[in-house]
Amino acid sequence: MKTADLTTQFKYRTEMPIRFSDMDMFGHVNNAVYLTYFEQARSSYWREIINWDWEATGVIVAKAEVDYIKPIMPNEKIFAYVKTSRIGNSSWDIEYLLVCEKENGELELKTKGRTVQVAMDYKTQKPTATPDAERNAMMKYDGLG
Repeated sequence: MKTADLTTQFKYRTEMPIRFSDMDMFGHVNNAVYLTYFEQARSSYWREIINWDWEATGVIVAKAEVDYIKPIMPNEKIFAYVKTSRIGNSSWDIEYLLVCEKENGELELKTKGRTVQVAMDYKTQKPTATPDAERNAMMKYDGLG
């Protein structure tokens, strides 16, 4: 599937600035940084779209998967695409694409990923149900069920 076709499955997009500290000795973004990009994109998505109430309910990442496709180079313009793809009682999946936008407008897929999040009551240190407001916002925005 073409990268442009993949990106149409995602509504949310945010730019990922590449920092000098993201680079490794091989001249590309270090593979560990991709999870940081996912975290930054996920946090922006929750803040801008979902309006997550961090005071009421915490979130932990229970699982993370990264499919490295092509290295990210320092001079590239990178965008992260984010969507909620599954919602359970206390956990949900978020999928990511990291895409390079070329000068001619062409899109090049660099990485795909997925994380599983769990709603957490930090007082009891136990999982809790995903709050209704946030659940409904994710479902509505990303067209789930």
